[in-house]
Amino acid sequence: MASTTPKGLEIHPRQPKFGLPEPMPRHWHGGDAFKTHLFDAMSVLFPDGERFFIDSVRLFREQIDDPLLKEQIRGFIGQEAHHSREHAHYSERLRELGYDVDYLERGLKRRLAFIQKHLPAELQLAATCSVEHLTAIMADAVLRNPLWLQGADPTMARLWRWHALEETEHKAVAFDVYQSVCASPWLRRRAMLQSTVFFTIDTLKGLIHMLKRDGLLWNWRVWRDGLSWLWGKNGIYRELVKAYLDFYRGGFHPWQHDNLYLVEQYRREFDAPTKVA
Repeated sequence: MASTTPKGLEIHPRQPKFGLPEPMPRHWHGGDAFKTHLFDAMSVLFPDGERFFIDSVRLFREQIDDPLLKEQIRGFIGQEAHHSREHAHYSERLRELGYDVDYLERGLKRRLAFIQKHLPAELQLAATCSVEHLTAIMADAVLRNPLWLQGADPTMARLWRWHALEETEHKAVAFDVYQSVCASPWLRRRAMLQSTVFFTIDTLKGLIHMLKRDGLLWNWRVWRDGLSWLWGKNGIYRELVKAYLDFYRGGFHPWQHDNLYLVEQYRREFDAPTKVA
């Protein structure tokens, strides 16, 4: 199978200089603990998760014949490697604030090690496709819906926009590799169900841990406002449900969610203008 990423969309890693705040504000998302720690909890998963995604695609790289898809695999690996590095720096800031990042990472590390040792390579790639879809639909929302980062520290908001842009650019690469070497809709659906459960558990674990360290775990207003932000009338998660369910369709492809205009819009923020001689 050839690449299905839109023609002309080059996938290349960027290395923007973020200079994360030192110390990082404890509640950098507009002073809101719930919003901040939802993002923090997801970030903790990325250093190990992104390395897993890279490894799962590399297992099949030599089976790909399409030159364009091979080039996009290189771009995918480069982008994910930089994401892993930047979120590792992010985790260091969280450690400095007193959060037990090692505790939060431990379960994920064990689970990924088990998967890589005992489960078929095709299932590992299907898991990558699944989580890439989760990150792609959230990335789309971050870039499109200002409510996701409204009021956030500008440096932290820029970090998340950068990550969202690159997740959007490469959202079909692992999927195209999977379609080339396996293409089983059943295995893909199974992997999505499992990935959704573990992603939810891991994120909730991080959120609870950080709120507990802040002394806010049992503050009902924090939970009321946070859950309303996620699932209320204009909740940021509510708008993701249809896009999430599309993954279970037999004929699904990531670029059926065509948001190329967002890529073009946000590239202006992160890609330096070309100098004319």
